[in-house]
Amino acid sequence: MRRVCFLLQVRQDRIDEYRARHAAVWPEMRAALSATGWHNYSLFLRDDGLLVGYLETEDFEAAKAGMEATEVNARWQAEMAPFFESLDGSRPDEAMTPLTEVFHLG
Repeated sequence: MRRVCFLLQVRQDRIDEYRARHAAVWPEMRAALSATGWHNYSLFLRDDGLLVGYLETEDFEAAKAGMEATEVNARWQAEMAPFFESLDGSRPDEAMTPLTEVFHLG
């Protein structure tokens, strides 16, 4: 199982709404994530908008591709894109660039 961590930046003026949206993630979005291999997926949000994502998956590229093929992901990404800074025209899921793991205490 591969551990994946990524960073994104939530706009300061959208932090409260971002938290509210993630307190009620659509059931079909949750089901799609599980079905496409996203395990132990967590998002952590700092007060300044720094978002840290963590998940475990067998194959991150396959998990992303699986989600990209779903209709629910297209709707979710379209709704979430305005919440983020510096996407440069990418969807939030396209901007999930994994960090390099340098230490793990198993």
